[in-house]
Amino acid sequence: MTLNDVKLLFEFIGGLGMFLYGMNIMADGLQKAAGGRMKRMLGYMTDSRILGILLGAVITAIIQSSSATTVMVVGFVNAGILSLSQAVGVIMGANIGTTVTAWIVSMSEWGEAMKPEFFAPVLIGVGAFFLLFAKKEKKQEAGSILVGFGLLFVGLSFMSGAVKPYRDAPVFAEAFSVLGRNPIFGILAGIVVTAVIQSSSASVGILQTLAMNGVVNWNCAVYITLGQNIGTCVTALLAGAGAHRTARRAAVIHLLFNVIGAAFAGTVMFFLFQVNRGWAAAPVTSTQISVFHTVFNVSNTILLFPFAGKLVSLSEKIVREKKVKAEETKEQEILSHLDDRILENPSFAIETAKREVVRMGMLALDTVKLGLQAVMDGSREAVEKIFAQEKTINLMENSLTGYLVKVSNLSLMERQSEQVKNLLYTVSDLERIGDHAENIAELAESKIQREIRFSPMGQEDLKLIYSYAVGAVEHAVLARKQEDVENIREVIRFEDLVDSTEEELRDKHVARLARYECLPESGVIFLDIIGNLERISDHAYNIAGYVKDEL
Repeated sequence: MTLNDVKLLFEFIGGLGMFLYGMNIMADGLQKAAGGRMKRMLGYMTDSRILGILLGAVITAIIQSSSATTVMVVGFVNAGILSLSQAVGVIMGANIGTTVTAWIVSMSEWGEAMKPEFFAPVLIGVGAFFLLFAKKEKKQEAGSILVGFGLLFVGLSFMSGAVKPYRDAPVFAEAFSVLGRNPIFGILAGIVVTAVIQSSSASVGILQTLAMNGVVNWNCAVYITLGQNIGTCVTALLAGAGAHRTARRAAVIHLLFNVIGAAFAGTVMFFLFQVNRGWAAAPVTSTQISVFHTVFNVSNTILLFPFAGKLVSLSEKIVREKKVKAEETKEQEILSHLDDRILENPSFAIETAKREVVRMGMLALDTVKLGLQAVMDGSREAVEKIFAQEKTINLMENSLTGYLVKVSNLSLMERQSEQVKNLLYTVSDLERIGDHAENIAELAESKIQREIRFSPMGQEDLKLIYSYAVGAVEHAVLARKQEDVENIREVIRFEDLVDSTEEELRDKHVARLARYECLPESGVIFLDIIGNLERISDHAYNIAGYVKDEL
């Protein structure tokens, strides 16, 4: 190998690096620009498989990676956000969405003005100017997209330049001839390359770069492309390895979908190439690879769409049910809802965290409600349930805090960073609500053991302030869930009622004690209970305030 050969090898590696990095920067900018739209997409994920296909295609077009989309789907299934039936549509759509990258690569064949060396430097220059000097987030996002787009094309140009001197080399002709004559070898080559670089978009881009230099024939390109579609499943299979069986089934569905499609298309193309050997041996262009890639993925989706239910059933037979182990802890169950795979997309990661915060809020609300039952009815069962639920709330706080810290380290917009910070504060306030509910349970337990009773008037007063505190927490959780002003107003109203009622009840209770209508020991418990309720409403007020800051 000569020094020039080494130089060209380095140029190809550098070009590949710029291509991958450019694609990453562009995807990051597109994700940020999509912002709230990505969040709304999560809400559209219904049982409609057609809608799932559209969402999968759009999401993959935005993040420029079907592997990343499928990994997120595995995470969603693992977290219980998506069912297997819903996941099938998104996986099918992801394969269609990934064809966008191939079309971007093909642009250099569409005329002189579309060649990378013509406009890529301008894109990088304008994008860098936006990134360095623009103050508004939207312009900075546009800058990221332009820089990424430009680097992607510069990388392609480097790769193409490195390959060009070897386009007449016998080694290329022989290698692609062998791969073209043997479909199995061609498909395996596509699988291996894609599995190694963990991106079908990148491996298709490399193939297209070689095609631009006229060294790839039709039959070789077809089989390698089919293999690349299978190779992209490796990422999802690895992601599903540590997940629950339902998530592993989602990864298996992705593999089945691509393997069945590749087997069918490979068989059809093999016979077509046998009939027309001249076409099989003819050089293929980058644009023609894009056309085949798109036609294959769309056709595969149309072909297998009616059998989506069968794919689910087949995945269930491959990944069989197992008996749930008794030692599976509550913490493991909670952690499964906060799947790190979803961190691939900040918008979805934040939305997932919000759902879990709301779930934690509903549990805290139920714990507060149980307190009244424990105090008024002397229910030991309610007391034990409060203690158990408070432990779960603590586990959720630990899990959510750790997850939100990971989210905060992602590439976030300013508004998203504010949301993450507010969610962290909300988790802390909900944990404190759980603590105060536990305090009330301990007071109820003491009341039961010492057989203390409140006067009829004291019981009515306690029910009143309890209803206000419960109302404050309930509307605070709804405010977090629905992100609306009306619930925030209700929290403020109930919190004011708790404050004024608590002060009034203290005075009334002291008066009852002075008239010997209540025992001193019952008075201490009564005052401690309403004190805890007042603090519970304060934390509810804080939660509503965080939501208000985001509106």
